[in-house]
Amino acid sequence: MEHINVPILTAFALYLLAMLSIGIYYSRSQQRLSDYILGGRSLGPWITSMSAEASDMSGWMLMGVPGFAYATGVSASWIAIGIAIGTYLNWQFISQRLRNYTEVANNSLTMPDYLKNRFHDDNNIIRIISAIFILIFFLIYTSSGFVSGGKLFETVFGMDYFSALLLSAGVVVVYTFLGGFMAVCWTDFIQGCMMFLAIVLVPVIGMIAVGGFTETMTRLSTTAPQLLDMAPDTSSTGVIAIISALAWGVGYFGQPHILVRFMAIGNPGELKKSKYIAMTWVIISLAAAVLVGLVGKVVLDTPLAGADTEKVFLAMSQQLFPPFATGLILSAVLAAIMSTAASQLLVTASSISKDFYHTFIRKNASDTELIYVSRITVLVVAALAIMLALNPNSYILTMVSYAWAGFGAAFGPTILLSLYWKRMTKNGALAGIIVGGLTVLIWKQFAWFGLYEIVPGFIFSLLAIYIVSKLDKEPCQEIQYEFDHAMSFKQKITVLKNDEE
Repeated sequence: MEHINVPILTAFALYLLAMLSIGIYYSRSQQRLSDYILGGRSLGPWITSMSAEASDMSGWMLMGVPGFAYATGVSASWIAIGIAIGTYLNWQFISQRLRNYTEVANNSLTMPDYLKNRFHDDNNIIRIISAIFILIFFLIYTSSGFVSGGKLFETVFGMDYFSALLLSAGVVVVYTFLGGFMAVCWTDFIQGCMMFLAIVLVPVIGMIAVGGFTETMTRLSTTAPQLLDMAPDTSSTGVIAIISALAWGVGYFGQPHILVRFMAIGNPGELKKSKYIAMTWVIISLAAAVLVGLVGKVVLDTPLAGADTEKVFLAMSQQLFPPFATGLILSAVLAAIMSTAASQLLVTASSISKDFYHTFIRKNASDTELIYVSRITVLVVAALAIMLALNPNSYILTMVSYAWAGFGAAFGPTILLSLYWKRMTKNGALAGIIVGGLTVLIWKQFAWFGLYEIVPGFIFSLLAIYIVSKLDKEPCQEIQYEFDHAMSFKQKITVLKNDEE
């Protein structure tokens, strides 16, 4: 290891200590499985919104998007625009209905749990298939977070990549293992605030150092004018690239680690407030993330190339700020990584304990036992994700886009139609999940037309749901009654106790 910068190390240590303290504090309050998985549905609007966005915007917002903007210029904004639109649509059309329906549907605690209860799937086929896809795509997603952490510690402390990877993964695992959902959400809130300040501060200070916004853009237009073109390629390839970037937005409907936040708010009536908080955060943060890449082109003394372009935020922080301030800003990168990886570990763990273990292995398992199983799963999944993250040349954004497409195509249409179409059937839902998930897995291998795999995956999944549901007989009266019942809620619901718990 190279010479360690003590002020940066101190800032990191203070941050990590604070996060672990939260994990230890909430570890004492895990009495029921619903406490560990959903925090007893007790979140307020601020924690709900910030936790949803912090768990969404992982290392890819502070490293992946700035790196993409550094390499391709202002055209990277198309991803940001797609994400901002998707965020709004998710809060507007999914959050309220999902919160209400998950409670009506036997107080469902996980997304496979909800789908099983929504369609009265007594054979648990939906539960199994859902849990399998969650495991596959979250392994890829979580490993992208660990790659981000590895690159962070490697860059800042001169550690070898493997040691850096183990260190970043270890911290995430410890506080997820101990504190469960409430620890994850409270740390998300703090991490969301840190990410926001850091991503805004770095490009602003960078532009001030150069001479302001106008001077920055003037230098860019002189040295690399192609970077200022929103559509540098107007051929069919370029149009497909723009469609692919915007298509990130539809992925929101199927991300379990984001959807679970909607399920956990105490008062569904406060989701509107959460939406406004979330949208403000997202729009400003994403605009700043693109700006980091552009300003980095002008500010950085040493040009970056290849996978190192994703270190532009790290390099700017080290160049522009004194060591302790750099440490605090870089802690925000760690915050971004930890917030998402922890959420993903928790969703995967809860899916395994609730949807596999409790359903098929030990139906009479106590809550204490299920929490124990969840914690063991956190360790196993983290170990597998570390193995996937061993390549230091992995592109964070590439890994995230794959997992994002998988969830968006497998679950997005299924969740969307399950909340809006009473005629949808169990077999329709199954067809949608399988067709969407497999399309992404296959399309990714062949990369046909250069089109992002979420586009065909989402479309084919929608078609599969519609066709199979129409060929099926109508859902039973009980299912239709539950649908109407769930849609009629406007005010706070009294939390129901799940008999299975």
